[in-house]
Amino acid sequence: MKLKDFRKVEFWLATLLFIIFSYNLVSDTNQRNDGGIHEQFITVGISYSYFFNFFVPKFLYILAVYLSFLALNFILIPAIIDRKREAFNYSLIVLLIAVVSLVLGIAKTYSHTYELLAYKTIQQGYNSLFFDAFNKTALMVILISVYTCVKYFIAYLLKNMDGNVTGQRQMKIDLALGISFWFVGLFLWIISRSNFQLTILWTMVVLSAVGIVIYSLYYLLPELYRQQKKFSSYFWHIFVISLVLMLPLCILALFFFNRTSEVIFIVALFHLPTQLLVSIPLSWFLYRKRVLQNSELTSLRTELGKSDANLNFLKSQINPHFLFNALNTLYGTALQEKAERTGEGIQRLGDMMRFMLHENTQDKISLIREVEYLNNYIALQTLRTSQSADIKIETLIEEQFENHQITPMLLIPFVENAFKHGISLQKPSYIKISLQVRGNVLFFDVSNSINLKNDNDPEKLKSGVGLDNVRKRLLLLYKDRHELIIRENAQEFFIHLTLHID
Repeated sequence: MKLKDFRKVEFWLATLLFIIFSYNLVSDTNQRNDGGIHEQFITVGISYSYFFNFFVPKFLYILAVYLSFLALNFILIPAIIDRKREAFNYSLIVLLIAVVSLVLGIAKTYSHTYELLAYKTIQQGYNSLFFDAFNKTALMVILISVYTCVKYFIAYLLKNMDGNVTGQRQMKIDLALGISFWFVGLFLWIISRSNFQLTILWTMVVLSAVGIVIYSLYYLLPELYRQQKKFSSYFWHIFVISLVLMLPLCILALFFFNRTSEVIFIVALFHLPTQLLVSIPLSWFLYRKRVLQNSELTSLRTELGKSDANLNFLKSQINPHFLFNALNTLYGTALQEKAERTGEGIQRLGDMMRFMLHENTQDKISLIREVEYLNNYIALQTLRTSQSADIKIETLIEEQFENHQITPMLLIPFVENAFKHGISLQKPSYIKISLQVRGNVLFFDVSNSINLKNDNDPEKLKSGVGLDNVRKRLLLLYKDRHELIIRENAQEFFIHLTLHID
């Protein structure tokens, strides 16, 4: 959500709350739910008017909070943040405090008239009531101003991370963790029935710590890191900020602690150690850890970029268009020289290369294209062995398929294995290949004779990596959707594959 949209939500939410509180105040006139103020007036023998002694003061208080929020949150504080007529706007804030204090003071003299009798003189009573109104107004202005500044600070951080989705997500996670920590602690204080003042102190200190950590991670530490400052510089920055925060925290604490003379000591006792011993080390540790992680990611991306560049360079050295043009030239030359078998072999080899370059890298391809590659391979091997009458190659491969899909290069390893181990130019050999599709089930059979290799044949020592690879691929890609049977005896090697295809 953009800042201007959030401001609209703020305005209408504040207006809605003002209307709700005002409506409750108006609708409560028959119930006289004035918090016992009526009895207080009767006790001291002063006449009581619900309208003048409760309704009007209460409404003025609600109206003052609403208008102060609008003035500070939407006009005065944003103008100061943007450095527009700062002196004038500061003067308006002082005037706002004075006017609201005066209004609330007058309202309180009507709603708490009975308290005047507790003082030696009427003037002392008025001084106390107006001083209390001033304190409440000052607290309200401080809280609204802090809220507005925090809102604009978060908006500033998010704006600086515009496009950095990871950074924005991390900030939201950090805020959520901080608020969750505060809420869990608050919940534990409440269920343990701890003193209300401890709950307030916990809230002030923890939320201050969350603000300092966020400020450090996303603004202060990045700036100091760019300036190559050390930990001591960061420490003194936060120390000064913690001291400055003491003022609003002490003013806020004055409204919840009975002994005002001890407020500064109590707040300092909890606030300063928390920021210096928890917020500062935690922020420093998290930032250093994230810098290290980002450095490692940058290094990995750099190395990956180098690898991609090298790979692209190698690919450019073996230009497929050049290879296809060369094969076409050889094919034309073979036809001119009436070498039909050579031309056919070159053409099939070109088709196989095109398949390897363009379709072999896909997750799924048409079964028709897989079978075309298989036929080209068998045709090339047949050209090689066609001069030997003792070699028989039988194929029964269907030519018509529906729009079935299959993982590329899944069938060819079985055929390659058959030609590799089943053909001998010196002994009678055979290979039988059958491929059929019934519905969504593919049936594939390959059988071949077994011819022992000579001791000096390099193929004898190889262990058939292709079959091991295809077994693993079937388990990964067609788990519970295939059946592979392999049988072998002294004369024959046989495989049967049943595959449920898409």
